Amino acid sequence: MPPRVLIVDDERLIRWSLEQTLEKAGYDVETAESGAAAVAAANQEAPDLVLLDLKLPDSDGIDILRQVRALHPTTQIVIMTAYADVATAVKAMRLGAYDYLPKPIDFDAMMVTLRNALEARQLRQKVEFLQEKHLQPFRFDRIVGASSTIHHVIALARKVSLTGATTILLQGESGTGKDLLAKAIHYESARAGEPFVDITCTAMPETLLESELFGHERGAFTDAKMQKKGLLEVAHGGTLFLDEIGDMTPVLQAKVLRVLEERRFRRVGGTRDIAVDIRVVAATNRDLRGAVEQGTFRKDLYYRLQVVTITIPPLRERREDIPLLAHHFLEHFGREFKKSPPRLAPAAEALLVRYHWPGNVRELRNVVERATILEDSGEITPAELPPEIASAGAASSTTPAGIRLPFASPRPAWYWRMSSGSSSVRRSRRHTATRHRRRVCSA
Repeated sequence: MPPRVLIVDDERLIRWSLEQTLEKAGYDVETAESGAAAVAAANQEAPDLVLLDLKLPDSDGIDILRQVRALHPTTQIVIMTAYADVATAVKAMRLGAYDYLPKPIDFDAMMVTLRNALEARQLRQKVEFLQEKHLQPFRFDRIVGASSTIHHVIALARKVSLTGATTILLQGESGTGKDLLAKAIHYESARAGEPFVDITCTAMPETLLESELFGHERGAFTDAKMQKKGLLEVAHGGTLFLDEIGDMTPVLQAKVLRVLEERRFRRVGGTRDIAVDIRVVAATNRDLRGAVEQGTFRKDLYYRLQVVTITIPPLRERREDIPLLAHHFLEHFGREFKKSPPRLAPAAEALLVRYHWPGNVRELRNVVERATILEDSGEITPAELPPEIASAGAASSTTPAGIRLPFASPRPAWYWRMSSGSSSVRRSRRHTATRHRRRVCSA
């Protein structure tokens, strides 16, 4: 489909000559002799590019520029102006025009400018498409769950992401999805176009972690042969995700506290402060309050992190989400393995719901992946589930201590035989049975 160009000029001869030239070059051309006609044409169908004269009989070209850009932000606009109005053309470029052409028009230069403008538009559309495709998995609406608890978590996180909150603490067991929620907070915020930098505080030794976070100057230590920017600098304007901050050493805790308080830091071996504009999202699966009481986590850092705290519930506390998550992962792995997503047999689904999921959503994801690989009948049955899940049905009928309750239904035959004698015998046997139950329970 040829690019659509809208020519806006009050001089009929200029419109005609531009129209003839562009149509011969293969463009789909429409013309307008006034600002009102230009806005009406843009309203009817979005042009790919507008050739806009700054001097129009009914309006200023700058106003038309603003209106067209408001209607169609991706439309490229090239200004046509006399040499005396170059300053106005520069102003138009600051408002979003791609370039300007001085009058009288040099047609060869115009064709180059139009081609470059349309290529820039196509490139920007491709970048926006790829960005949207990349960011799509990290939206709040991609977090699967129908329970009231997860809805509350998402609502709170969405509210926080739209504010200027620069410190957020995510709490929850391992595998609950703290990293996914951190990315959603970033990519649904005004910082989405800036870097999201994550680092796991338990993944490296203290000295290396410090160098990664703060960077270092050349010669700061033996292997520092050149200056290196730290992740704090890389994340400038965006979000720094500190995963498992509860395992950070006390020395680094003090330095991170200073960053949170002052938004400044020094590289290792540096002598000057570097200011950064970052949002810090910290996550932990530890009880930080208990760590403070034990002296392994700084109290001042704990209270500084608690500006906004979001606690993600474990999967066993939102069992109504388990079937939804299981079917979501079945669809995902069906696409990944290039096969039709298998069905989940009711018996297998019941076992998934009954299981206690110590590894939370991460464990469920792994279980569904394994089952999708193993099944070959189009249906996942209990046979494709790990033994600990397949045995969950038997375990659910026992007490937490693992002891089966006595006289559980169906009751043994001797119980009914005891009940068939005289009233005095029945009383005696009930007394004997009661003592027997006490012995079994005490055992």
